[in-house]
Amino acid sequence: MSKKHNIYWNCQFIGWSLYAAINLIFFKLSYNTNLKDILLFLIWLPLGITITHAYRYLILKFNVLRFSLLIQIPLILIASLVMSILFFIINISIVNIFSSNSESIDLLAATSKILSLVLIFVIWSVIYFGFHFFDNYKKTEIQNLRLEANSKEVELNKLKSQLNPHFMFNSMNSIRALVDEDPKKAKIAITQLSNILRNTLMMHKNRYISLEEEIALVKDYLELEHIRFEERLHFNFDIDPQTLTLNVPPMMIQTLVENGIKHGIGKYPEGGNISIVSLKTDSGFKIEIINTGQLGDVTKTDSGFGVANTTNRLELLFGKKASFNLKNLDDKNVISEITIKT
Repeated sequence: MSKKHNIYWNCQFIGWSLYAAINLIFFKLSYNTNLKDILLFLIWLPLGITITHAYRYLILKFNVLRFSLLIQIPLILIASLVMSILFFIINISIVNIFSSNSESIDLLAATSKILSLVLIFVIWSVIYFGFHFFDNYKKTEIQNLRLEANSKEVELNKLKSQLNPHFMFNSMNSIRALVDEDPKKAKIAITQLSNILRNTLMMHKNRYISLEEEIALVKDYLELEHIRFEERLHFNFDIDPQTLTLNVPPMMIQTLVENGIKHGIGKYPEGGNISIVSLKTDSGFKIEIINTGQLGDVTKTDSGFGVANTTNRLELLFGKKASFNLKNLDDKNVISEITIKT
């Protein structure tokens, strides 16, 4: 028997037992009772359970729980009246057959008794329908959360699937420039690319990686790019050790670094610098990528793959707890700021 069935039968037994016991107490205070009268009151327990269980059967059979509230309310009132009359007739019949205190009941007393029973059955209905309403509401809420999570997961997978081909394309361009110019360096670059791709394929399976792993990937990527740019590319890291164990989306910093090189440093004949900084804050941590370049030199449609990808992934993974900002730091440098609250 399921947990819901256990709850249902326990409530049925406890509820009707209390109802019979309370009525028996008041009856005993008003009249002299014997064992037979007490036993007649105990019949209310199986009688109430039988009638309401039959009522529940009809509710489930005709799927009344799916009806609108405007339909359910009159149905509950009508059903409660019918059950009250049925309960009253069966109870009076048994009393007149077996009770030593049997007596005729006038219309006013019968109406009063039936109305009091209507209230009991309405309360039963409110509890039953209310339980299912909140249960269905909870299920719907859980289902909506699952659908939202699945939707986010699909979107994240879509965004992550864009990373490796994009990274591969730019890295192969770096190696292509070396094949004729310096075959030995090209071999080194291919080995470095192989190591990077091995790591990125493993990271692709995860929603988060540690900042330490991400920084290791960025260092490998910059070493690979340095072969192509030589003295035109300078880079440095200023990483707070307290931030190394914190989680970030895989390849988030790498795509921004790639973006800074392609749309910033790569457009200057003399090259430039790129710095990666992480620091702990009171509410979380901040990551800064500072590179040579100016936003005014880049058109809106060519603002960089890493920018859109980072913005979308941060929103999907962290919501309002994360923010991304891209701006000119001064007249020579651009800064990308990622803030994540923990």
